[in-house]
Amino acid sequence: MADPKGFLNHGREVAKSRPVDVRLKDWNEVYVPGSLLPIISKQASRCMDCGIPFCHNGCPLGNLIPEWNDFAYREDWSAASERLHATNNFPEFTGRLCPAPCESACVLGINQPAVTIKNVEVSIIDKAWDSGDVEPQAPERLSGKTVAVIGSGPAGLAAAQQLTRAGHTVAVYERADRIGGLLRYGIPEFKMEKRHINRRIEQMRAEGTRFRTGIEIGRDLRATDLKKRYDAIVIAAGATTARDLPVPGRELKGIHQAMEYLPLANKVQEGDYVAPPITAEGKHVIVIGGGDTGADCVGTAHRQGAASVTQLEIMPRPGEDRAPHQPWPTFPMLYKVTSAHEEGGERVYSVSTTHFEGDEDGNVQWLHLTEVEFIDGKLTAKPGTERKIPAQLVTLAMGFTGTDRENGLVEQFGLELDERGNIARDADFQTNVPGVFVAGDAGRGQSLIVWAIAEGRSAARGCDRFLTGASELPAPIRPTDRSLMV
Repeated sequence: MADPKGFLNHGREVAKSRPVDVRLKDWNEVYVPGSLLPIISKQASRCMDCGIPFCHNGCPLGNLIPEWNDFAYREDWSAASERLHATNNFPEFTGRLCPAPCESACVLGINQPAVTIKNVEVSIIDKAWDSGDVEPQAPERLSGKTVAVIGSGPAGLAAAQQLTRAGHTVAVYERADRIGGLLRYGIPEFKMEKRHINRRIEQMRAEGTRFRTGIEIGRDLRATDLKKRYDAIVIAAGATTARDLPVPGRELKGIHQAMEYLPLANKVQEGDYVAPPITAEGKHVIVIGGGDTGADCVGTAHRQGAASVTQLEIMPRPGEDRAPHQPWPTFPMLYKVTSAHEEGGERVYSVSTTHFEGDEDGNVQWLHLTEVEFIDGKLTAKPGTERKIPAQLVTLAMGFTGTDRENGLVEQFGLELDERGNIARDADFQTNVPGVFVAGDAGRGQSLIVWAIAEGRSAARGCDRFLTGASELPAPIRPTDRSLMV
C-alpha cells in the first residue's frame, strides 16, 4: 500500500460528465475527456491493499485490483497496464460498461464510499493506448489446429484472442455486418464510442485472428459443415431471444424490442443511415424495463428529440442503501441514476402494462397500466389504479430468455440445453458434443460483460486443453481460488 492514509486523506471523486444540454446535441461519450487523470492517482491511493481483497471476490475476472491501484498511484502506467491485462482482455470495455461489482465488494465500502475501481481501470487502459503500451501479441509458433468462434461479443472476442495467442488459427463468425456483437449495436455511442472496439479488432487482426461478418451459423452456413472445417468450435452467440409482452395491442405499429430500436441508432453513427428507420423524434416514448438496456433506450430517445420519455418497471423502486438481505460484500440492488436518467424523463415503479390502444391506422397511441403490489409473494394488480399514458413509440427492454433457437444452430449441432434453456456445458465449458464449447450468455444466460469475458477466457482454456492435451493458456483466476492469486 503506497499511501497508508490515502483513504483518510482523500474522498471519493468520479469522472465528470459533460453538461446535459451539451451532450444531448451529440452522441459522444458523456464524460469530460481527460477529467480523470488529474485525480486518479489520489483515487487509487484510497485502496488499502487489504489482507483479504474482497474486490477480487466481487470481480468475475479476478482482476488484480490492489496491484494496479498501487501502480496507478505511483503513475507507473506501463506496469499498471500489464497487471490489468493479466486477467482482462478488454479493460476499456469493462471500465466503461461494467456495473462494478468489485466496488460493492470493496472493504473500504463497509463504512466509507468505495474506491473508484472502475475509473482507475479505464484511466489505466486509456493511458496505455495513448502511450503505445497496447501492442499485438502474436504467437511464437502455430499449433496447426483451427478454431471457429461463433459470435463477436465480449465472450467471443476474449476466447478468440486467447486461442490465437496460444498458436491456434482462429476465425470469428459474426452474423451482423460488423464485429462487436451487442458491444457494437446494443451499446449506444454515448456509453462507449465504437473506436474502442475498432482498435481492439485491429490488434486482434495483427495477432492473426480472422473475422467473417455477415454469416449466420445455422442459416448461411450449416453448423455441421462448420464442424467439419474446424478442429474445435466455441459458441459465444449470446442470449438474443428477447422476452416479449403478450398483451392485447402488442401487434400495433410503433412497439419494438429494444434490440430492434437501439442498433438502428448505432447504424446512423456508423454512417449507414442519415436518419434511423425507427426514431423517437417528436414522440411520446415509453420504455418498458428498468435495467441498463432500458436506460440505453431512454438516452437514445432523448438524443433523437422525444417529446417525452417514461420508463416503466414492474418491481418496486430499490432503496438507496443496502437492504439487510444484501449485506457487504454482495452486489446489492440499489436505486441507480445513470447518465441517461440525468438527462430527463420519468421513471415509474410497481406498474404493469395491461394493454395497448392504437389509432385507426394501427399505430400505438396509448399504453394502459395498473399499479401492482406483492401479496403472498406474488405481484398482484391494485384495484382502482388503472390509467393510460400517451405512447407513440414503445420499446421492450425486459431482458432475454436464452440463445437463438430459430436459426438452427442448437439443433444442427445436436446440443443439449439446461433447465433454463441455456446451452449445457461441463466444467471445461465443453458441450455434449466433443470439441464444441460454449461461453458467455449462450451458456450462462443474460449476464454482465465481466462474466462474458471471464467465460470467454475459461472456454478458451478448455478448448486449448482439448486441442493440445495440455493448456498453454494461463489458468483463469477465479475469485474463490486464492492459490491462483499469489
